[in-house]
Amino acid sequence: MIPFPEPTAPAGSRTEVFLRYLDYFRESVVAKVSALDEAELRSSRLPSGWTSLELLTHLRHVELRWIEWGFEGRDVAEPWGDRRDDRWYVAPDQARDDLVAALRAQGAHTTAVVSAHDLAEIGAPGPRWDGADPASLERVLFHLVQEYARHLGHLDVVAELAGGPTGE
Repeated sequence: MIPFPEPTAPAGSRTEVFLRYLDYFRESVVAKVSALDEAELRSSRLPSGWTSLELLTHLRHVELRWIEWGFEGRDVAEPWGDRRDDRWYVAPDQARDDLVAALRAQGAHTTAVVSAHDLAEIGAPGPRWDGADPASLERVLFHLVQEYARHLGHLDVVAELAGGPTGE
């Protein structure tokens, strides 16, 4: 497990701080999902109905949407591939290990992109921005950090209800 990126830990740049938090949250999500059995991964304990695997896939697509489709302005075949019928979705034949590998690969891509650009750089124009001016890389990263932190908190509760690991 990656240690929490304490605010007092020295860092060479703001970019490094963002990447540390993203890595921490991403690996914390992986640890929570890895601690659950198959039945818990594919069932929901919440009225909203989302499953832990659906949340995992959602976070992978969040990075895809904001970094590749948004900041880089790349053509992405299925930017909303984590959704079906207006809710998160994972096909029954998608395996945890494959979804974890996809999340980590997306994270490696995010790290490469972030490391190659200045935080003040503005994203490429494209459909991700829905007609608004593109955001800076720093704003995109703030969004990703809050998205991961919020959803890791949701997963903490679900894992605890399932008898899995609790909190940090």
